[in-house]
Amino acid sequence: DSNLRSILIKTCNDLKLKFHSAGTVVTIEGPRFSTRAESKMYRLLGADIINMSVATEVILANEIKLPYAAIAMSTDYDCWKEDEEPVSWEAILNVFKENTDKVIKLISATIPVVN
Repeated sequence: DSNLRSILIKTCNDLKLKFHSAGTVVTIEGPRFSTRAESKMYRLLGADIINMSVATEVILANEIKLPYAAIAMSTDYDCWKEDEEPVSWEAILNVFKENTDKVIKLISATIPVVN
């Protein structure tokens, strides 16, 4: 939903959150991590983010005419940084916890603005 997306972008700016206003998402079958080879292929094809749910969410939201905009908080970069350790659930959970406050602030500030 372009209106919801615009509101989220403005709210991110207001809260001084670091964000990217656009990107290409690839959705893989979860729950699993992509291999480094798969991740490199997705980057070569133009993907900015790899996740396990956005495509399904978008399809379902569109089917019921529900306004939808993705909020993606990255948890790891091992897919393209060769010198990084392979991703683990423990590392993801640590970063996820750090991102939780940001998401709560963003959603809490966005809800009153959405009509």
